Amino acid sequence: MSRIVAQTCIAATALALALAGPAVAKDYATTALNIVPSGQLQPGQIFAGAPVGSILPNDTQAKMYDGLTPLGRNVGPTDLTTYFKSEAMDPGVIVFEEHPAERPGVTIKRDSYGVPHIYGVNDSDVIWGAGFVEAEDRSLLLNQARYNGLLAAIDAPNLSAIALIAGLASFTPTSQTNKMVDEQTKALNAAGPFGKQTLADTDVYLQGINAWYAANAPTTPKFTRRDIYAINAVKGQFLGEGGGEEVKNAELLDAMRDKLGATKGTKVWTDLRARNDPDSQTTYAEKTFKYQDQPKQFTGNVVLEKSSFRPVTFKGASSARVPASAAAHDKLASNVLLVSGSRTSTGHPLMVAGPQIGYFYPGLTDEMSLHGPSIETRGAVSAPFPGYMLIGRGEDYAWSLTSAGLDIVDNFAETLCGGSKTKYLFKGKCLKMEKISAGVLNSGGKKANVVFYRTVHGPVIGYARRANSSQTVAIARKRSSYGQDTVDQLFFQQMTFGRVKSFEDFRKAAELTPQTFNSFYADDKHIGFYTTGKLPLRKPGSSGDLPIDGRGQYEWTGFLKASAHPQAKDPKSGLIVNWNNKPVKGYPAGDDRFGSEGPIQRAQLLTDELAKTPTHTLATVAGAMNAAATEDVRGEALWPTIKAVLAKGTAPSARETKMTELLDAWSADGASRLDRNADGKIDAPGAAIMDAAFPLMAKAAMCAPLGGGLCDRLAARVSIFDQPPGGQYGGWHQYMQKDLKTLLGKPVKQKYSIGYCGRGRLAACASSLWASLKQVGDKLAAAQGADPAAWLKDAGPERLAFAPLPLIGMAYTNRPSGIQQVISFEGHR
Repeated sequence: MSRIVAQTCIAATALALALAGPAVAKDYATTALNIVPSGQLQPGQIFAGAPVGSILPNDTQAKMYDGLTPLGRNVGPTDLTTYFKSEAMDPGVIVFEEHPAERPGVTIKRDSYGVPHIYGVNDSDVIWGAGFVEAEDRSLLLNQARYNGLLAAIDAPNLSAIALIAGLASFTPTSQTNKMVDEQTKALNAAGPFGKQTLADTDVYLQGINAWYAANAPTTPKFTRRDIYAINAVKGQFLGEGGGEEVKNAELLDAMRDKLGATKGTKVWTDLRARNDPDSQTTYAEKTFKYQDQPKQFTGNVVLEKSSFRPVTFKGASSARVPASAAAHDKLASNVLLVSGSRTSTGHPLMVAGPQIGYFYPGLTDEMSLHGPSIETRGAVSAPFPGYMLIGRGEDYAWSLTSAGLDIVDNFAETLCGGSKTKYLFKGKCLKMEKISAGVLNSGGKKANVVFYRTVHGPVIGYARRANSSQTVAIARKRSSYGQDTVDQLFFQQMTFGRVKSFEDFRKAAELTPQTFNSFYADDKHIGFYTTGKLPLRKPGSSGDLPIDGRGQYEWTGFLKASAHPQAKDPKSGLIVNWNNKPVKGYPAGDDRFGSEGPIQRAQLLTDELAKTPTHTLATVAGAMNAAATEDVRGEALWPTIKAVLAKGTAPSARETKMTELLDAWSADGASRLDRNADGKIDAPGAAIMDAAFPLMAKAAMCAPLGGGLCDRLAARVSIFDQPPGGQYGGWHQYMQKDLKTLLGKPVKQKYSIGYCGRGRLAACASSLWASLKQVGDKLAAAQGADPAAWLKDAGPERLAFAPLPLIGMAYTNRPSGIQQVISFEGHR
């Protein structure tokens, strides 16, 4: 038993009852459910005083989450309570209590899922209790993230903190790094009363964390504000940024100009960039918002010679290379379905929503229910949140987030001077770069000294040559939210302390964060969203799509005002649907979303499913989400267009005709990727045919005017398809839809500058697509026999797995993982 904790079961003593804290406030939700698949507890976590078997196993919620998947759209009311658990404010049956002796005003009540319901006599008690529980339930994550997160906070080049955490790397910082991160205190102090409260709450939260460690792992160095700043930076780097891939875009532009000529190459690059495609689906289409038109001439930008960029890497005494940034999981799969009361059976709005943050065990999020004089909230929290709620609900409203990816990161091309790679020109002076000796990184048993340089714009991420020149430039990365990662917490402070009583309050709270998210709100009468981020204003002549000339003439001029951000309340359509797609008309896709916001968006799967039901319940909305999560966007949205093109040609043989019939049937049935009979194969032959044929059809459709080398460069910049278990976000299906529809004479709002498939000739295009199907048919017949109806795809590679530690395997589904809420309200404070 812990030195500082008296642990009791339900037969609590009179003292425990006296310390139970204030009663739970009125709950205005008619239904409040959620699921957190990674579970509440971490591996090996036990409570010495808990009744045996009282807390369900860690994999319980993962099994519930997996259980919903095969139902598709056929979700009924009883399925909701089977595959989601309660998110009511009233904790219901409590199986175990904790009373930390160092904070007598705190009571922690655990339900059968292990979810802590934290009660405080005052609000500071609640914040302290949240810190204590975060250490208790996520000590493994805290230990792993506190130092790796420092690399995110200082923008160490080409390193992903979340990948290092998932890979169990370790980092030992220098005093220089620590001093840089400590500067975030100034940003919070400068943020006014809310910033100062964040600092005070952080100190109380740290007291709770350190109290748990003092009793259970006393040799652990005390956690400080710096650790909270660092872990906040992990969240920002992983989910709250957009842009920063101007180098890749510039090298591709040079390659296209070199191959196709300057004018045509620029036009083709513009086609495929799809920066602000009016054919793209938006979350809100009733108003156009404007942000940063593309200049006619890139006078303030620097185009880089193709293949010339050399990223900064780190070597230790053993010359061991440290892995560069790698995505541990696809983060772009968060979604939100909000339905207004005009389209529901109750007359009240409905919300089914959550963030996709990958499948981690221990989870990056955990659940808490917080109760104090000013605090009444429940939902998902995470280590960097100082007792504040990340995503969840209050008594009478709920909120959620998706990554927006608006462009808050730019690359600047620094002109070198003085015959050195560490001196650069800025406003007429030759300046010396700042050297950062950050510390020692141990990744996979290989140590490396993390040493890099900074300019006035940010860290140097690598070097490249200007196009049509032998001149080398340094590439620096500038992030508008740098040094302000923890300022993000001001947003969540407002929800946690009950200051949000309307959508207008919510929008004002969201305006406080520099990180870029789509933020969604629902109460008993209203739905709405606001897209956040500290959005830089660039000088005319410079684009955020390409490296900006760093010599000082094209510096950012300020930041976009809040009223110009994407936002909406109670749209006439009655729907707010987002799956990381473009929020509004007129807003450009971030440069890191090259080609990914074209005329096919997976959000169409959600809206198509919702359209099947005229009047909605929570079960039908959850069913729409669940069906879309297992559908193939190519089969649903692109195949009918491909089929129409094929009809303009002739099938090579009866086998290819049969293949198209199977694709037709699969598409008509929702293009499911499910293995419902659990034989290890995706049920429909159409999925096997599409997966095998699509890469060939995509190249046949797009590569004729590009040639092989340029086609390969495009594939390196834009994956041909984000194949499951990826999120199906980006891919050439977007290019094909516009080009093929144009060939067919169907309306598109913005045509390409040239024809791609068949070089703009419909018959030639049809012939090339049929040839691709024949080639695939030969391959599949050789592997699985002559009958296309017997061709099936192995479902095993698509199964979802938890990392870095195993929990359970789950069937493929493309749905939120950090938390998913199913909730509706009938009243308001």
